[in-house]
Amino acid sequence: MRRPPGGCCPPALTPCSGRCARGTGLTLTLLAVLLLLLPTQHSLWLQLSRTPVHHRATTTAAPERVTRAARPPPGSRMSPDLGDTYGQDETYSSSGCPSSIRKRIGATEFGAAFLPTIPVLQWARHAREDEYQRLHRYGGAHGWKDISWDVLKSSLSLLNTSSSSVLFDIHPLATRCTRCAVVGNGGILHGSGMGTTIDAHDYVFRVNGAITEGFERDVGSRTSFYVFSTNTMMNALRSYAANGFQHPPQTPETCYIFLPDHDRDYLLLRAALSQQPVDSGQDEGVHPQEFFGEDLQVEKFRMLHPDFIRYLRNRFLHSHILATPFWQLYRPSTGAVMLLTAIHTCDQVSAFGFVTPGYRAYSDHYFDHGHKEVQFFINHDLRMEMQLWQRLQRSGILWLYTGSEGI
Repeated sequence: MRRPPGGCCPPALTPCSGRCARGTGLTLTLLAVLLLLLPTQHSLWLQLSRTPVHHRATTTAAPERVTRAARPPPGSRMSPDLGDTYGQDETYSSSGCPSSIRKRIGATEFGAAFLPTIPVLQWARHAREDEYQRLHRYGGAHGWKDISWDVLKSSLSLLNTSSSSVLFDIHPLATRCTRCAVVGNGGILHGSGMGTTIDAHDYVFRVNGAITEGFERDVGSRTSFYVFSTNTMMNALRSYAANGFQHPPQTPETCYIFLPDHDRDYLLLRAALSQQPVDSGQDEGVHPQEFFGEDLQVEKFRMLHPDFIRYLRNRFLHSHILATPFWQLYRPSTGAVMLLTAIHTCDQVSAFGFVTPGYRAYSDHYFDHGHKEVQFFINHDLRMEMQLWQRLQRSGILWLYTGSEGI
């Protein structure tokens, strides 16, 4: 199988693989327990959001087309605060692959939830006043509520090449199918011998503590896309340093996909593309070369659109937590977002190292020095994610590595 020439994408999504660094997960768990003991009148504290200073945007452009949901996903009662309304992007609507996911998904149980025009990436074209006003009502990874206009505009404006709008080359008339391997960090991969199979795909996605050195036989050596938020990357660097994770993959092929859930993601992106240290915020003074190497050309970076992340939460990972006072704490795991990103952009997807019903037989990660039990934290719903992977496999949307469970 060919490798993409000249880098991960020529110009033109384990349940929490690296499963949410334990320190963060434990903190959130303790927080949730404490909150349960608080009077209900203090529930607003759960929002945990800062009040940013927003400067009036000055850029104007034609309004973005908006997709409104005709009805919520089956079985869910959508709160208006969750915002099941999205922009539109036709980038991935056409594929010449006769067996592409987009051609098949409509006939499955996911047909009603799937939006073929959901914007997957945000880039310079989105740095507009009308988009800012539309999205700044949503916080966290689901909008721009916590991002000042100045930071947003200066960051997104640097994602200004044609490659910023797509993950990889798209050839609508080609009949060749784009095959993607999405690799979580689950212990099910230890001793799997899946490395050659993984590397044979056109593109390889990895997340969090993506350690390959010394584990090539089981997990492969290639990384086309490393998916992360600044927070999850920093947590992984702290938690897995002893296992050999010193920095994200740095190869000529590797591109970096931000899952932005904080202004620190936009600030780190701006620093990388300006080739300067981070100039403000929690990571002030940090050099992006520490994480991404010296090759900081714009073609190496992508950023997921908050509409896309909110859509995944609302329609594919609509946890019961969203109906509780703790709904603001919940978000899909980085590994889940990575896998669903691949499903929305690739023609065929194979998933490795994600949690399966037999997870108790495996260590938390394939690179663990000894056996460590898989842990579940309140900020993610990893059991629901596991059930989703099973449903997607039964529907023929992805191929899921299940180890000895599938024998």
